[in-house]
Amino acid sequence: MKEITAIIQPHTLSRVMHALHALPHFPGVTLFDAHGQGRGRGTGGAFRLTEENFTFHKKTTLLIACDDAHADSIVATIVQAAHTGNKGDGLVTLKDVARVIRIRTGETADQAL
Repeated sequence: MKEITAIIQPHTLSRVMHALHALPHFPGVTLFDAHGQGRGRGTGGAFRLTEENFTFHKKTTLLIACDDAHADSIVATIVQAAHTGNKGDGLVTLKDVARVIRIRTGETADQAL
C-alpha cells in the first residue's frame, strides 16, 4: 500500500478532483488547507529571513491511501491535472504504508481501502 501526499495550488483543485474521479480505481481523498513557502530564493538568488518578511502562499494538500498497483497512475493524474508551468505548482510524495485499518469495520490491508 502507498500513501500519496500532493501539495497543489488551490485553483487547480477542481481540475485535479475531476481527473481523479475519472479513474476507475480512485479510492478517495482527504483534503487540508495549507500555507507554505518554496525554496526561499528571492531576487538575486538569496533570501534573508526577518520577522517582517514571512510570506506564505495558500496551498491545498491531498492525502490518498491506495494499493501499490494504482499508485503510479494516481500520481501521474495529479501531476498532469495540477500542472500550470508556473512556479509553485506543487509537490507530490509517495510513501510505503505498513498497515491500514478501517475503523468502522476493522478491515485491514487492501480491504480497508
